[in-house]
Amino acid sequence: MSVTLSDAEKVAHIKKVILQAGDELRARHPWLKKHQDAIGATIMAVSLAGMIGTATLYYHGLIAWWLCIPVVAIFASFIHELEHDLIHLMYFRNTPWANKLMLWLGWIARPSTVSPFVRRDLHLHHHKHSGTETDLEERGITNGERWGLKRLIMTGDNMLAVYLRPKETFRMVRAYIASKKPENHAAFKAMAWEQRLAYFPLGNLYYLVWHSFLAYWAVAGIAMLIGSPLQLSGTAQSVVNGLNFLAVVWMLPSFLRTFCLHFVSSNMHYYGDVEDGNILQQTQVLNPWWLMPFQLFCFNFGVTHAIHHFVVKEPFYIRQWTAPAAHKVMREMGVRFNDTGTFGRANRYRLA
Repeated sequence: MSVTLSDAEKVAHIKKVILQAGDELRARHPWLKKHQDAIGATIMAVSLAGMIGTATLYYHGLIAWWLCIPVVAIFASFIHELEHDLIHLMYFRNTPWANKLMLWLGWIARPSTVSPFVRRDLHLHHHKHSGTETDLEERGITNGERWGLKRLIMTGDNMLAVYLRPKETFRMVRAYIASKKPENHAAFKAMAWEQRLAYFPLGNLYYLVWHSFLAYWAVAGIAMLIGSPLQLSGTAQSVVNGLNFLAVVWMLPSFLRTFCLHFVSSNMHYYGDVEDGNILQQTQVLNPWWLMPFQLFCFNFGVTHAIHHFVVKEPFYIRQWTAPAAHKVMREMGVRFNDTGTFGRANRYRLA
């Protein structure tokens, strides 16, 4: 069947099967449709409580740092998926203030990200033009770059992804803005300022604290190696203690989650030689066994995100539920599975 269909017909067939699977699931479990807003709010509340509760346990010495970091990162991964659904207005569509409140709470929980209010435009554009030069969201997380030490460093740190390629960042931001066809120079300038302030204020605060933590321990580590450990005053030591605590309960979990998500996302999306708007060429399903540790901290993103490109309206937990049916038809229609060669092709779609 797949041999005789055009790409557009294949995409339509995949959408039909995925939507049918979702409809059948909701017919068996009507509460999924009836209480979708409440489900989203509950996931947010439980995730925030999990993050705060885990941090409290660490503060009181009841769990070790090596347990606190991954547990907080897992709870944060739920919130990231929730933010993605909120951007698509899957919760509280008719109650804007509640939608915005959840976006703010999600950003506070994981402030290493672009403002969700800026990201909404970036993400909707990503769906329209995924894998093209103007796909700023994916380009921002290193999709399309050659693999090496530089890309590895940028994968877990959004700010370094800007600092380590300033000319490329400037070029891809201009390409994105130009694709939006601003009416005049003033409109172009306003959009440029929005991109410059994409991390303001929470992201800028997070990276200030995160890079201060890294800089201190780099200096302290060198000092210890040369036999002259730093001598801190009481106040300075209190600041360092505070940084160390924030690192365990906030910054290192964010780094871990970000690295895993961006590693998976930037390699399951294709870039550069895709046909604009052809969903078949935008993504693959990436679920080899060795990616399981990465999937753990980005809520199985490589397994289910390709489904979202075909059917946008399904919440992340529904995609998990209907993945077997979705994967079956996607495979039949030619969607790639585990094309690990993309790591050596800088995410190009062509196999050669």
